[in-house]
Amino acid sequence: MRYFLQLSFKGTGYHGWQEQSNSPDTIQEICNKAVSKVLNHPTKLAGAGRTDTGVHAEKFFAHFDSPLETLSEEKKKWLYKFNSVTPFTMAFQDIWKVKPDAHARFDATSRTYRYDIVTRKNPFLYGNALFYPHPLDIDKMNKACATLKQYKDFSSFKKLQSNNKTDFCTIKSAGWEMQGDKLSFTITADRFLRNMVRAIVGTMLNVGNGKYTHRDFCRIIESKNRSHAGASVAACGLYLTSIEYPAEIFIP
Repeated sequence: MRYFLQLSFKGTGYHGWQEQSNSPDTIQEICNKAVSKVLNHPTKLAGAGRTDTGVHAEKFFAHFDSPLETLSEEKKKWLYKFNSVTPFTMAFQDIWKVKPDAHARFDATSRTYRYDIVTRKNPFLYGNALFYPHPLDIDKMNKACATLKQYKDFSSFKKLQSNNKTDFCTIKSAGWEMQGDKLSFTITADRFLRNMVRAIVGTMLNVGNGKYTHRDFCRIIESKNRSHAGASVAACGLYLTSIEYPAEIFIP
């Protein structure tokens, strides 16, 4: 049987999701060991995508295969066992039975990220948000968000030396919202390039602080040149918050 496993994790101290030969501190490796130990057979989880070092996930999905046929029917028992052998920085949330060819990465129709900024020193958000105490024009930043949806090629915001088949993404929504001392940027798209969200945020901060005009922001995207965009912001404020899948891949 093939299953989807929903989990969340705090990325601090980990080298992202993707298992790497030169780094033992990845979410995927820890999850593989935990699920294999509990199910008593070798298990390799295929994730919905790689996350960068230090990035968090409120809702992440991975698929795996198992000869056991009642994992989703007895999910409460199995989730308890999975969570009992993993650190408190990660948690298994749900299990679904899916079709044999369902894929956590390739079947995703959209992903949503949130980037959190705290504008006043807050010890309870230290390490979980970017501290940025400087004035920002949020209206100008939201105008830039509306402009994002007019473009498809986001080469200007991708990680250098990325081997992407295409740099085209369809952005469905993007916006900034202020709640008290916390400023959050939320963006949904069909796919994202490596480092894309952090580069967009860094560039938009320069729009908000007056370093770039709106026309500068457009020129940066149209240049398709990463060196023209702003610096990428720290990973500590980035959260993968949601992934959407077509209903037909799930088995009732």
